[in-house]
Amino acid sequence: MNIAIVGATGNVGRKIVEVLEKKNFSIDNLYFVASSKSAGSKLKFKGKEIEVEDLENFDFSKAKITFFSAGGKISEKYAPIAAKHSIVIDNSSHFRMDPDVPLVVPQVNSKDLKKIKKNIIANPNCSTAQLVIILKPLHDLFNIKRVVISTYQSTSGAGKAPMDELVAQTKLSLENKKISSKNFTKQIAFNAIPHIDIFVEEGYTKEEVKMVNETKKILDDKIELTATCVRIPVLVSHAESLNIEFEKSFTLEKIVEALDNADGCKVIDDRKDGGYITPVEAEGKNETFISRIRKDNTNKNTINLWCVSDNLLRGAALNAVEIAEAYIKNK
Repeated sequence: MNIAIVGATGNVGRKIVEVLEKKNFSIDNLYFVASSKSAGSKLKFKGKEIEVEDLENFDFSKAKITFFSAGGKISEKYAPIAAKHSIVIDNSSHFRMDPDVPLVVPQVNSKDLKKIKKNIIANPNCSTAQLVIILKPLHDLFNIKRVVISTYQSTSGAGKAPMDELVAQTKLSLENKKISSKNFTKQIAFNAIPHIDIFVEEGYTKEEVKMVNETKKILDDKIELTATCVRIPVLVSHAESLNIEFEKSFTLEKIVEALDNADGCKVIDDRKDGGYITPVEAEGKNETFISRIRKDNTNKNTINLWCVSDNLLRGAALNAVEIAEAYIKNK
């Protein structure tokens, strides 16, 4: 099968290349596509150097599946062109809420791959992807009524430049030098910023609204959700604190069993010093890790938990490749 990756030189594009290589995905020809600035450079795949092609001139008829990881504006312009010849798997937010475009996490709603109308499949927000993979097995058993989400999101979720800015600001702070912010609304080094994406209605940010709407579309529109999204000074991996209220009663043993047996999830919850997972340990791992599982003693049929996942993998590249695998399997 011929595969193309638009945005191959970016954070997520490079991770898609890594995932395809590690999974030994069956590929006849692989095309790296990017802007004219990157065209002509070379990337490696399985030890072979492949030249990056210019997006403006790329012939999408050469690919059966095309991954888009170059931002919403690029997807808006070029994904419909690619979709005339190829199945498009889009990592941007542009098509996620389009009713004619399935929004897919294969472990949760692979059945929606049978509803493809525009030859485009959307990949959810990175924070949504790790959230729904946890909620799905619990919803199946206990009927989720409401979820309160607080996220602690790494700078890689905003791109390479914000990651570089975190490193630069950290150095300046340690040297007691003046810090200015280009990619954040406040200093990110040694700080936490309760603001991701633009502000929208009622004081929420677009990131918070995306999490709510995407979860409803993927899992169940009857579930009530509210979110607060925070950027923290970490390079890779997003963490989330979840308060989950169920319609049915539960035991913690059943909760742990359901999560530990769920595809893509791993429970590490030893209830001792260090008996949980943090963003540093989740980096480079495929699993979504769950820790600190406990009853909420202030509300009936409710639990609290902590989860962490590599946002460049589960939240982007890994999920995109798993969508491709599920699509091929369901054809």
